[in-house]
Amino acid sequence: MENFTYYNPTRLIFGKGQVQQLETEVPKYGKSVLLVYGGGSIKRNGLYDNVVNLLKKIDVTLYELSGVEPNPRLSTVHRGVEICKVENIDFILAVGGGSVIDCTKAIAAGAKYDGDAWDIVTKKHIPKEALPFGTVLTLAATGSEMNSGSVITNWETKEKYGWGSPLTFPKFSILDPVNTFTVPKDQTIYGMVDMMTHVFEQYFHHTKNTPLQDRFCESVLKTVIETAPKLIEDLENYELRETILYSGTIALNGQLQMGYHGDWATHNIEHAVSAVYDIPHAGGLAILFPNWMKHTLEENVSRFVQLAVNVFDVNPSGKDDRTIALEGIEKLREFWSSIGAPSRLQDYQIGDENIELMADKAMVNGEFGNFKKLNKQDVMAILTASL
Repeated sequence: MENFTYYNPTRLIFGKGQVQQLETEVPKYGKSVLLVYGGGSIKRNGLYDNVVNLLKKIDVTLYELSGVEPNPRLSTVHRGVEICKVENIDFILAVGGGSVIDCTKAIAAGAKYDGDAWDIVTKKHIPKEALPFGTVLTLAATGSEMNSGSVITNWETKEKYGWGSPLTFPKFSILDPVNTFTVPKDQTIYGMVDMMTHVFEQYFHHTKNTPLQDRFCESVLKTVIETAPKLIEDLENYELRETILYSGTIALNGQLQMGYHGDWATHNIEHAVSAVYDIPHAGGLAILFPNWMKHTLEENVSRFVQLAVNVFDVNPSGKDDRTIALEGIEKLREFWSSIGAPSRLQDYQIGDENIELMADKAMVNGEFGNFKKLNKQDVMAILTASL
């Protein structure tokens, strides 16, 4: 494996009723708090009232930013930055899923920068400081609650990019499985697909001697595969929600990727797709990933064989490596379809009219991918296979 340094300063507070910890955590950072949330589900399920009442008990001055989009937009970041600067905000509290947290990270960095927050997202400016923030997670999916990454969409220019900074780790994240009970079936499915793709992005690499990391990845995948069919039939099962919530955090808090670098090409392609069509991020990943796998299979067939045998229980007896690998990829597609994930771009009424535009957006920074470097022709082939 490669040399590495692991750093993660986020305090993870996990379990039933742990939102009460806001009373002790928030006062560490100040008295002026911006509460950031999405479309209002936290008001319908009572979490909003609970959080606000706890914040009132510690006598904070509370401001709010609502309406964060599923693919958080730069315009919303701008609104949050403005509030922080005008009201001299000390601390931001994100209550929601990965999109709310991603938006909060951009606000936290943008509030300490005199220019446009888009400069940070496009890496034209490296943040020197950021406002502290914490999270109360309501959706198992992105892992944003325990990492420093963020993805922001500029809807006016149809651009969507990932970025991150050591300054944008949450100070704390509160994860109560009960707060995910009201997540609807489709969003629950998307969340489980998303966390699986995060593991896949890390699993496909060429670094030698990573047996423990491989088994970590395989165990997360197998846990999600075993749990998902049960959860979508029993959405308020505490133990199942607990397992999936923790799996989503572990999938992208840096622990799986010690000692090597993952690929991340498929996420880059999906960002281009959803920048143009604004589809659910995990829906796009479910469509693209098996086609990326087929396209890159020859780079390291043994890696795909290992996945097929260890995760999808493909029987290798009497089969050549390529056959085993393809069978594993097909079993992934079958699994995602069995739980209700999309399999074709046509499922979102996307045809071939913008294939080249999406490829160009994916290629904005040149060839990409660590497992296999992709050029424009590669991206167009993967998109075409996904129609």
